[in-house]
Amino acid sequence: MARSGAAASSPASVTGDGARSDATSLTREQKLELYYFMRLTRSLEERLVNLYRQTKVVGGLFRSLGQEADAVGSAYALDRSKGDMLSPLIRNLGSMLVQGAKPNEIIKQYMAKGDSPTRGRELNIHYGDLERGFIGQISHLGDMVPVMAGVTLSFKMRRQNRVGLVYVGDGATSTGAFHEGINFAAVQRCPLVVIVENNGYAYSTPLRKQTAAKQLVDKAIGYGIAGEQADGNDVIATYEVTKRAVDRARSGGGVTLIELITYRRKGHAEHDNQSYVPAGEIDRWAKENDPIDRYAARLNDEGVGAPELAAIDARVQSEIDEATDEAEASPMPDPTDALVGLYADPPAVAPLWFRQGIKSAVEVHERPASWGTHDV
Repeated sequence: MARSGAAASSPASVTGDGARSDATSLTREQKLELYYFMRLTRSLEERLVNLYRQTKVVGGLFRSLGQEADAVGSAYALDRSKGDMLSPLIRNLGSMLVQGAKPNEIIKQYMAKGDSPTRGRELNIHYGDLERGFIGQISHLGDMVPVMAGVTLSFKMRRQNRVGLVYVGDGATSTGAFHEGINFAAVQRCPLVVIVENNGYAYSTPLRKQTAAKQLVDKAIGYGIAGEQADGNDVIATYEVTKRAVDRARSGGGVTLIELITYRRKGHAEHDNQSYVPAGEIDRWAKENDPIDRYAARLNDEGVGAPELAAIDARVQSEIDEATDEAEASPMPDPTDALVGLYADPPAVAPLWFRQGIKSAVEVHERPASWGTHDV
C-alpha cells in the first residue's frame, strides 16, 4: 500500500487552548493507510520483543507501545514529494515506516546484521536516509532540535518549499539544546515543526518533578511561536494538528510547537520494570486509551468492517514474517568490513591485528577479497 499524498486542509485559527476551526479531509484509502502503519509499528515491535528474548537482538530494545498514533499521524502530514524531512526519536519507529523504512532493515539493524543499513556499526533505528526523508538521531535528547533548525534554515536559504519535523520527549524540553535550537529556529522563522511527546515520564521522572509548567504547549509563548496541543492517542487529531503546522511552516509562518498528550505503556527500554509507575496506571491507559483500538472503533463507525481490518492485520503479519526470515538468514558483519569507509581505498596488506588474530578463509598474508568488493 503506497503512501498517498497528504490531504489539503483549510486555514485554521490557533488559540491558546488548542481550539481549531478547520475540517481536514482524508480519503478512505488514507485512513486505512493510517491503520496499516500503526498496526505495522506495533506488530514489528512485538516481533522484536520475541527476538530479544531469544537473545537475537544486540543491545537494548525500545518500544512505542501506546504511542503509535502520535508518530504515524504526525509523519503522515508531511509531503515526501516536496522533500519534507523528519528526525525521529527512539520511540518514533512509526514515523520512519511512514517515510519509507522497511521492516527487514529495522530487524537487521536490531540484530546488527552485516547487510543492515549501518552494516552492523549501529543498532535499533539509529540510521538515516536523506532520500526517504529521515535523519539518523543523536542519542543525547534534545540535540536534534538544533540539528533540524539548521536543516530547515538551509531549506529557507535555498528557497526550497520544504518543511522539517523533529520529535522530543517531555523531559527534553528542560534541556539547553532544546532551548537553543527552538529559539534559533523561532528567530530565523525556520519551516520547522517541533513535536513534544508528553508521555508522562522522562525515563523514571514524572513530568511534575522535572518542570513547573502546567502544560508544555505554554513554552511556545516564550519563544514567540505558534503552539497547539492535541490528543496524541488519536491518530486523526494528531494528523490534523500537524498538517496545520506543516502548512503554516510551508507558507512562511515559522515554527510551531505541538504538545501531544500520550502515554508509553512500556519502560524506557525492555530492561526497565517500571517500578516507578503507580499501580493500575498502565492498565487504565491500555483499557481506556489504546490508540489502535480507538481508531479501529472509529473506522468501524465509519463503515469499515472487521474483515477489512483483519485483512490488513494479515498482510502486516505476512510482511513481518518475511522480513524476519530474511534478517535471520543474513550474515553477521565480516570483521574486515570495519575498515571500509575509513580510507579512500582498503589497505593492500592485511593489518597486524588481522594477521595475528582473526582467521578467515583467505591466507592471513593476502588481502581479503571482501575488502575490494565494497563501495567506499
